[in-house]
Amino acid sequence: MTTNPPDADATPAAQKPTIVLIHGLWLTPLSWEGWQQRFESKGYTVLAPAWPGLEGTVEEVRLNTFRYERLGVKEITDHYDRIIRGLDAPPIIMGHSFGGLITQLLLDRGLGASAVAISPAQIHGVYVLPVAQAKVASVALKNPANRHRTVMLTPEEFHYGFTNTRTLEESRPIYDRLAVPGPGRPLFEAALANFTPHAVTRVNRHNSSRAPLLFLANGKDHTVPAVSTRAAYKIQKKTGALTELKEYPDRSHSTFSQDGWEEVADYSLDWAVRNART
Repeated sequence: MTTNPPDADATPAAQKPTIVLIHGLWLTPLSWEGWQQRFESKGYTVLAPAWPGLEGTVEEVRLNTFRYERLGVKEITDHYDRIIRGLDAPPIIMGHSFGGLITQLLLDRGLGASAVAISPAQIHGVYVLPVAQAKVASVALKNPANRHRTVMLTPEEFHYGFTNTRTLEESRPIYDRLAVPGPGRPLFEAALANFTPHAVTRVNRHNSSRAPLLFLANGKDHTVPAVSTRAAYKIQKKTGALTELKEYPDRSHSTFSQDGWEEVADYSLDWAVRNART
C-alpha cells in the first residue's frame, strides 16, 4: 500500500516540526521576517535566533559591533547546535548565505530532520570563485586586519551584492532597514578553507546518514553565484544522502525578500516537510 507524502499545510499542528531559520552575513534575523510570518500562519513554530552578539534591533547591532567582531564559523555553528539540541525533536533547518553554510555543518553533526541551504557560502572543497563573488568578498578580504573586526557594506556594495535586480534607489530603503556590519573572520575562514588543514568549513563527504538537504541557487546572485551553489551540491550529492538542487534564474542574493519570495518560501517548506526524517 502506498501513502501520499505529507502536505506542509495539511499536517496537524501537533505533528508539525519546528523550523529554525539562520540568517547570513551583513544581516540579522529581521531578514527572515516574511518567511517567519508566513510559516507561522501555516501553524509552524519558527525560531530565528541571531548569531551570538547580534541580538537586538538593527540599530542596536550597528552600535555594539564589539560584541561580535571576532566571531567565527565554529562559534556560530556551536551557538545553533546548542539551540537545536534543546528542542524536543529535530527541526527543519533553513539557512541563507553563511547561514546556508552553517546549516550544512549542523547536518554534518547529525542535527535536523531536513534542511534548505539558500545561496550558501562556500564549504571546503568548492574551488570556483566567480568574479562577482570575489568582488563582494573583497570588501573584507582586502585588509587582513578585518579578520578581527567588523566591516560594513556601503549602500552601493549592498546593492551590488544583495539587491542588484532592483535600482540603487529601490535598494537604499532595504539597506537602511536590514544591513549591519558583519564580522570579517567568517569570510577569511571560507576563503582560505582549501588551504587550511582541518578547515572549519569542512563537511564529511561520506556522511550518508545526514538529513535530506535542498540547495537553492539564484541566477542573478552576485554574492554566491549559482555556479558556487552547484559546486556545493555536487559535493553533498556524493555523500549518498538525499540531496537536491532547485535553481531560480532571475533571483538575487536577497531572494528572501525579492518579489515572489512567497513562492520560494513555500517550495522550501513543502520540500523540507515532504522529506523530513521522522
